[in-house]
Amino acid sequence: MGEAVVAAHNVFVYGSLLADDVVRVLLNRVPTSSAALLNGFHRFSIKGRVYPAILPVRNRHVSGRVLMGITDPELHILDEFEDVEYQRTRVEVSLLESSDKLQAHAYVWSNASDPNLYGDWDFEEWKQVHKESFIKMTMGFMEEQELPESKPRVATYESFYQQDAAENRNER
Repeated sequence: MGEAVVAAHNVFVYGSLLADDVVRVLLNRVPTSSAALLNGFHRFSIKGRVYPAILPVRNRHVSGRVLMGITDPELHILDEFEDVEYQRTRVEVSLLESSDKLQAHAYVWSNASDPNLYGDWDFEEWKQVHKESFIKMTMGFMEEQELPESKPRVATYESFYQQDAAENRNER
């Protein structure tokens, strides 16, 4: 019998998935990755969200990294995680170490005219302020995926952060 062929995908990440801890919760591993640049896009902050969005913007670029060797089941998990807010799009990125060009998937914000997009998003600030709670939310998302009637990631995110805010108010 023939061996099953597993498709390997490259995925450009630029926000919370830059954190190995978040990737590990989602994929149960940290894939090989390489620092990369996506030209012609800008990374925005989103009002009411702790994660960023990218949209095409001329003469701008987004730094991130490419996760390599992503399997079809792993790509499905990432699709579910990014949910309807993002559209998986084929892009060309430049690897920083070699300046080679590479085809990759990237999750681009679905609503190009979203009034909640503003400024720049800062990964270092996110790590300090939001990483720990985001990992907990991501764990909740993965637990939810095991259920027959799982909630989409946006619903998991919103209920987690509303609960988190309520707990913080009660602690004061």
